[in-house]
Amino acid sequence: MKNQADNEWTLAIEGMTCASCAGRVEKALSKVSGVVTAEVNLAMETAKVKGSASEVTVDKLVESVVAAGYQAHALNSENAEADYISETKYHAYSWWPIALSTLLSLPLMMAMIAEWLFGQGWIAWQGQLSGWLQWALATPVQFWLGARFYKAGWSALKAGTGNMDLLVALGTSAAYGLSVYLLLSPSHAGAHHLYFESSTIVITLVLLGKWLESRAKAQTTEAIRALNALRPDKASVIQNGQERQVAIASVKVGDVVVIRPGERIAVDGRITQGESQVDESLITGESLPVAKKNGDMVTGGAVNGEGLLYVTTTAIGAESVLARIVRLVESAQAKKAPIQRLVDKVSAVFVPVVIVIALLTLLAWGLLGGDWQVAILNAVAVLVIACPCALGLATPTAIMVGTGVAAKHGILIKDAEALELAHAVKTVAFDKTGTLTEGHPKLVALESAVGDEANLLVLAASLQFGSEHPLAKAVKDAAQAKALSLLPSHNVQVIAGKGITGVVDGQKLYLGNTRMMEELRVNLSKFKARAATLEAEGHSVSWFAQASSMPNFAPKLVGLLAFGDSIKATSADAIAGLEQQGIKTVLISGDNQGSASNVARQLGISEFYAQVLPDEKAKMVAKLKLNGGLVAMVGDGLNDAPALAAADVGIAMSSGTDVAMHTSGITLMRGDPALVAQAIEISQHTYHKIRQNLFWAFVYNAVGIPLAAFGLLSPVVAGAAMALSSFSVVSNALLLKLWRPKADQK
Repeated sequence: MKNQADNEWTLAIEGMTCASCAGRVEKALSKVSGVVTAEVNLAMETAKVKGSASEVTVDKLVESVVAAGYQAHALNSENAEADYISETKYHAYSWWPIALSTLLSLPLMMAMIAEWLFGQGWIAWQGQLSGWLQWALATPVQFWLGARFYKAGWSALKAGTGNMDLLVALGTSAAYGLSVYLLLSPSHAGAHHLYFESSTIVITLVLLGKWLESRAKAQTTEAIRALNALRPDKASVIQNGQERQVAIASVKVGDVVVIRPGERIAVDGRITQGESQVDESLITGESLPVAKKNGDMVTGGAVNGEGLLYVTTTAIGAESVLARIVRLVESAQAKKAPIQRLVDKVSAVFVPVVIVIALLTLLAWGLLGGDWQVAILNAVAVLVIACPCALGLATPTAIMVGTGVAAKHGILIKDAEALELAHAVKTVAFDKTGTLTEGHPKLVALESAVGDEANLLVLAASLQFGSEHPLAKAVKDAAQAKALSLLPSHNVQVIAGKGITGVVDGQKLYLGNTRMMEELRVNLSKFKARAATLEAEGHSVSWFAQASSMPNFAPKLVGLLAFGDSIKATSADAIAGLEQQGIKTVLISGDNQGSASNVARQLGISEFYAQVLPDEKAKMVAKLKLNGGLVAMVGDGLNDAPALAAADVGIAMSSGTDVAMHTSGITLMRGDPALVAQAIEISQHTYHKIRQNLFWAFVYNAVGIPLAAFGLLSPVVAGAAMALSSFSVVSNALLLKLWRPKADQK
């Protein structure tokens, strides 16, 4: 049994050319002792490995890849993976071998074209182009410019498997070998029906196809390159009262950074002086600048508007929002979608099956037809047409482009499975506070059982002094507005989904919802009618109780607090948009019945559940899943985490807690529920592209191989089709970059 993963490594893999290559590297890495999971991405040419830090080392991982016939090195530094993806790997295929191969093949190509156009004119041309000249032109193409196919093919053979390079090497070598045999054979001394053009043109076309493919693949990582470009190299920091330019890596948490008008914000931090409009479009997808003032948070990578800002650094390096976004996008692009597993299974047996088909083609044409020249050429065509590159690139390229486009619109997809599944979502369950409402409630009513409302407010604010809960913030804001002095608190304990308890000024206090009070057996009759009125108005009610001085006596009620929270401006349109798509919407809230009912009624949500505890939210999601169809859960708080994990697709608001974002597969960079429909839209478009790519990749091989086997496809045409197939698959995926949300198309 393998150990639990407690570390992760990213490797750059060199030499992979098709889906079977990726499968072989993945298999080799998985066999390393201590490795729990290994995922290889052909499009990015990287591998993500998780395993036990006590057993797995980078050297062991690299050794396993080398033993499988490939090269690898670790990407260790914070930006190494992004830099590798963005730049290094896409220079692997230079243009000059293609140009040289074309020049050497051109005379041979002219002979082939003459045959197509003039029939017997082909023989006349070849009569002028001696066999030995043809050999001289073809040999450097075959063994110098085409050497990469022999090297990679030999490595595959040593590993006991096959790949695209092996197919190309076998096919072109057969055509080249047949031509040499005919050239040297005395019985063919007067004939010039040589096939050097087949081997040279196939190699030229394959090299061209890989070059086009690499250029197209470079565009799939545009999102990561754009995000990396947001990182400034330097920052203006106040040191000893003087402003100094320092490298961004030298900035520390707590440093004050000066951001001038028009500059890109260098760090995550809090504004300590100044006001401005900040353009966060490349981070959140929000097209309009956002007003920022003293005390507001700003994100590194955003562009400052017209004001001078002084920002105290709160996060640097890997902990910055921008770095986390880059990691999320990289993670999504490196992950495998569930449909890719089918492709991996097919690819594992594809090359051996193709070689068997080529052998059968050779024997059938040679033994039954009696013409071994034709037999060899048809077998060559089978080997060349069957390149599985398109199959291996069909899914990952679509995932890469889809996640990149989504990121530009403020939708971060960290899990390829979430991207694939979201297209089929039939039910979307929403949390209320902070998701459909602003999440910034205000204290709208305060009732004291003893008449001293100021003292009640002091006790409530003191009890919640260290809490970040929205209702706690509302209480503290109310106390601050009245300039009340808070008291020290201790033994404070948060009871998830119910409330908070602690000791303030020597008094054991309880502040929470009705469920908490009922469990404590608190008599609520004094404010029962008032609470019902407030809840009917859509307000959330919290009860305040004090422990009795008498043992075994229930706490006594000392007050009631009511909170109001406004519905987000885009919530109604978001719900309506989902309903128009035939997607059912449900509200699941921990709030009271009246508040949940009021929000559901205003937004047109027919099904809602109130006073639901965190673990009960997860059970509610499971129940919705039983009703049929995939379920997405949208939330922002710590209490939403279990439900986000239980849903088929978890969607978190970035304005919420880190726990919610870590639990979900999709994070919305703006607290806008309209992005939920957009996330489903981009999933639908991406899945559509995946299906298109896989259809054409399978059909291409299903049609091409029989045509080649029956002699209806020449090696040259097969080479051209194979070279263009991968390029067409990647280009089709790139069409996703044209996607725009339906709301923007109106």
